[in-house]
Amino acid sequence: MTFKELHISEPILKALSKKKYETPTPIQQQAIPIGLKAIDLIGIAQTGTGKTAAFAIPIIQQLNESPKIGKRQIKALILTPTRELAIQIDDCFREYSEFTDLRHTVIFGGVKQAAQVDQLKRGTDILIATPGRLLDLISQKYISLGNIKHFVLDEADRMLDMGFIHDVKKLLPLLPKSRQTMLFSATMPKTIVDLSKSILYKPSKVEVTPVSSVVDTIQQGLYYVEKDQKTDLLIDLLKKNSDKLILVFSRTKHKADKIARLLNKAGIACEAIHGNKTQTARQRALTNFKSGKTHVIVATDIAARGIDIDNLGMVVNYELPDVAETYVHRIGRTGRAGHAGVAITFCSEEERVMMRDIQKVTGKKLNVMLLSA
Repeated sequence: MTFKELHISEPILKALSKKKYETPTPIQQQAIPIGLKAIDLIGIAQTGTGKTAAFAIPIIQQLNESPKIGKRQIKALILTPTRELAIQIDDCFREYSEFTDLRHTVIFGGVKQAAQVDQLKRGTDILIATPGRLLDLISQKYISLGNIKHFVLDEADRMLDMGFIHDVKKLLPLLPKSRQTMLFSATMPKTIVDLSKSILYKPSKVEVTPVSSVVDTIQQGLYYVEKDQKTDLLIDLLKKNSDKLILVFSRTKHKADKIARLLNKAGIACEAIHGNKTQTARQRALTNFKSGKTHVIVATDIAARGIDIDNLGMVVNYELPDVAETYVHRIGRTGRAGHAGVAITFCSEEERVMMRDIQKVTGKKLNVMLLSA
C-alpha cells in the first residue's frame, strides 16, 4: 500500500515524497482513513510505530481543506507528556505541512514562556503542548481552546504514570463538545479505559505491534548475575560494544545517577536522564546521545520515552522493570527501521520471579549467556 492509496492530498504527498516516505506503517494504514473521516479513534501502539503521522496527516489535511475565515485560531490540540515528545511531534508537523500555509506551535515547561507566548500571539492553527505549560498559559489568558476541532491525547498511559491525568481532566471541560478526539496509548490500564469512555464518541479502535512481533525481531540475551556484579558486567559489555549507541535502563532515578557516575569513572562517557533532571539537562543529554557525542545513556522508563532514534544498537536492562509489559516497550527501542536489534538483561536472584513473568508475557525463552571467568 502507498500513501496515495490512503487518499492523502497532494501537498502532504509532496512533503512525504520529499522526505522519501513511501510506504505507510501498519498503524498509518489503519488510522489515517479513520482520521480523515473525522471519526474518534483509539490507537494502541508503541513509540516507533509511526503513530505521529497516523494522527498528524489527517489533521493537516482536514485543516488545510477547510475554509480560512478571519484570524488564525487554535483548531487542533495535541497533548503529550514530555518536552522531548512535544518537540518530536512538532518536527513531524513541520515536515508534513511544509507545502501548506498552516502554522504549528509547540509549548512546554522548563523554559521561559516569552518566546512561546510571542508565537501564540502571532496566531497558530495547531498547538502541541505538555499539560502543565498549557494550563499555565490558559490561566494567563494567552490560550483559548474554544475553537478546537481536533484533540489528540498522545501516550495516555505515560500521562497516567507521570501524574498528569488530573491535568488532562481539568482541560477537558475547556474543549468544545463537538470535536474529533484521538487517543493513543501503548497499554490500556483501567484508568485509561475509563478516561477514553468519557472523552471519545463511538470510537474506532486500531491496534498494532502485538507483544510477540516486537520481541521476535530483537536478539535477546539474559545474564543471571548477582546484584554487586552488575556494574562490572555492564562496564565489560559496554567496552566490547563501544561502536554502538546503547541505552541502559534502571528502575529508579537515584540508581540511574549512580550507574552513570560509575561508568564515567570507568572511562565510559555517558549521561543519565530522569524526571529530576532539568528540561535543559535532559535535552542536552539526548542531543549528545543522538549526535553520537556520547554512546551511552542511562534512563528511567518515563524519561526514555523521549529517546526515539532508528540506530539504537543495544538496550541493556540493568534492572528489571516493575511490570512485565514494560520490558517489551524497553527493548522495542532497538531494532528499528531495518537495523539489527540487541537487548541484554541482567537478572539477580530477587528478580527471577519478574523474569518468569516477562518470559510468560513475551512467549519467548531468553537465551541465557554465561559470565566470563
